[in-house]
Amino acid sequence: MRRPLWKAAGLAFVAMGAVGAALPLLPTVPFLLLALFCFARGNPAWERRLLDHPRWGPPLLEWRQRRAISRRAKISALAAMSMGALVTWLTLGFPWVLVSLAVLAIAGSWIWTRAE
Repeated sequence: MRRPLWKAAGLAFVAMGAVGAALPLLPTVPFLLLALFCFARGNPAWERRLLDHPRWGPPLLEWRQRRAISRRAKISALAAMSMGALVTWLTLGFPWVLVSLAVLAIAGSWIWTRAE
């Protein structure tokens, strides 16, 4: 009974990752990491397919093996979060921009301190 739920969750995360590949403010790799987690429990063959993917496999393997994020990915993530904070400031203004800045400070510092 649990395997179909893990598969469904994995497919949902792959779908969110695919949307994130097209939209600049939505992340891709974190959703694919969640999909790997789900597929490891629901369908190891699909997990292997994600790890063997020519574009997304290398960053997923780097995270799994070394908990590492490439410098390019770090810069891209921080740039996207900064753009999100700017859009929040321009659309919602103060004090809502403080929420975006807090997320940028907390998540951004965590991302930046990961191994490369």
